[in-house]
Amino acid sequence: MLVVGRIGKPHGLHGDLVVSFTTDRSERWQVGSILSSKVGSQEQVLTVESARAQSDRWVVHFVGYDTRNDAERLVNAELFAEPIDDPNSLWVHQLIGSVVVDMTGQILGACIAVIDNPAHAILELDNGGLIPVTFIVNHANGRTTVDPPEGLFEDESLA
Repeated sequence: MLVVGRIGKPHGLHGDLVVSFTTDRSERWQVGSILSSKVGSQEQVLTVESARAQSDRWVVHFVGYDTRNDAERLVNAELFAEPIDDPNSLWVHQLIGSVVVDMTGQILGACIAVIDNPAHAILELDNGGLIPVTFIVNHANGRTTVDPPEGLFEDESLA
């Protein structure tokens, strides 16, 4: 299961909640979408009944959460969902742990994190190297191939 968002405060009296999604996949907030959360040690299965954009967040109503008291039980819970099978997309969980190589096959390091950055996400390598994801040309079988511009790695130990 992947973290896809976090529930904030209730919105109104009828069970709506403010939700901050950490994904740009609209499938996550469409009517009928199945999400889950943990409230204490208990897992809750949540079905989106309605959702509407509000600034940079969403006001979401989940099936069966029809009062403010119902909604308050979910405040601050993380939302989880199954990965979406999309062969044209790269996912953070696929990149972390992959071996990163350049176009010649030279190993640049292992990806230990994907840093969220306003311009582009950045691969963080185990040796301190940073590579914008826009330079990824291929990812398969735990190997991420990048085509970085000349001079990206000033430290010779990273290239």
